[in-house]
Amino acid sequence: MTTGYVWHELYGWHDTGTNAGLLPGSLMMQPYLHFESPESKQRFNSLVEVSGLSTHLLRIMPTPATDEDILRVHTPEHLARIKADSENIRGGDAGDGTSPFGFQGFHIAALAAGGSIAALNAVLDGTVENSYALVRPPGHHARPETGMGFCMFSNASIAIRQAQARNPDLRVVTVDWDVHHGNGTQAVFYDDPSVLTISLHQDDLFPRDSGAITERGTGAGDGYAINVPLPAGTGNGGYLAVMTEVVVPAIRRHRPDVIVVPSGFDASCFDPLGRMSVTASGYRAMTRVLMDVAAEVCDGRIMMTHEGGYSPTYVPLCGVSVLSELSGVPVDVIDPLYAGFDTMPEHAVSPAQRDVIAAVRAAHSLTD
Repeated sequence: MTTGYVWHELYGWHDTGTNAGLLPGSLMMQPYLHFESPESKQRFNSLVEVSGLSTHLLRIMPTPATDEDILRVHTPEHLARIKADSENIRGGDAGDGTSPFGFQGFHIAALAAGGSIAALNAVLDGTVENSYALVRPPGHHARPETGMGFCMFSNASIAIRQAQARNPDLRVVTVDWDVHHGNGTQAVFYDDPSVLTISLHQDDLFPRDSGAITERGTGAGDGYAINVPLPAGTGNGGYLAVMTEVVVPAIRRHRPDVIVVPSGFDASCFDPLGRMSVTASGYRAMTRVLMDVAAEVCDGRIMMTHEGGYSPTYVPLCGVSVLSELSGVPVDVIDPLYAGFDTMPEHAVSPAQRDVIAAVRAAHSLTD
């Protein structure tokens, strides 16, 4: 088994400024870091190196996505605005007022989209069986007409559309386990039955009023958007139940050629922007579920592209656990103190979580 890995030092240079979390510094808000700072991603890459895992991965060098690549997903107006703001020495914002980027930020965002393209193409052409694109800025909130939620361009969507330009018959399932609803990816494919989008997220967290079970797609895409809005506090048990009772049967029914995972680690028990309880071992277990069904339906082809996750100390443990599972290289990076979180009572599947799973299965007529 060969696992591809994308990282470029420029991803750490994406400049979100000296914000106080989400807000700009002011007389009442001491400047600090934006939540979407380089820390969690650079430390993830550092642990890949220090753990020795990097010697077992095939490095994939990204090149920037072209305008043609980006315009398969985004409007010309959005691309033009990002480019123009990128040439302002003060930088700009992706679109919602809380997603800043610095001078020449367009070039890094294009490189992030290009990293996802390279990771997916390496899987599809057989260079690797699976791959992980550790890119920044993230992408799953970016809609065709605007960026938002720290995202400038929809990295996973751009990669999928570029692959479909090469192979129009390509069928894809996206499995988004970021704690926030993958609204941008959903919007891109909402009327397209060739791409089934699945999003596991904390109910009504971000964007607000987004990601309900009733959002199913439209036109020819009706039924090809599956949303699983889980109650706050959901842990490993609830997420694994969703994977086995919703995600696996949906993938089997769609029979994709490849599975694409917008991979956020902000559903972890240490994340400041979510209220879920997943641990690194939970992410490892979810990866195993996906690998097993991928082996069954699409020759093991999986591409993951990095999204959120805002705990600089815990995201690296989650990421390396996932990469260890993808590659089949055993790497134990979990301190005994952290391992104790695997026994938290939050990991039991609650009646409220069962109700959501049952409602999703009924809405989409899923059977095992």
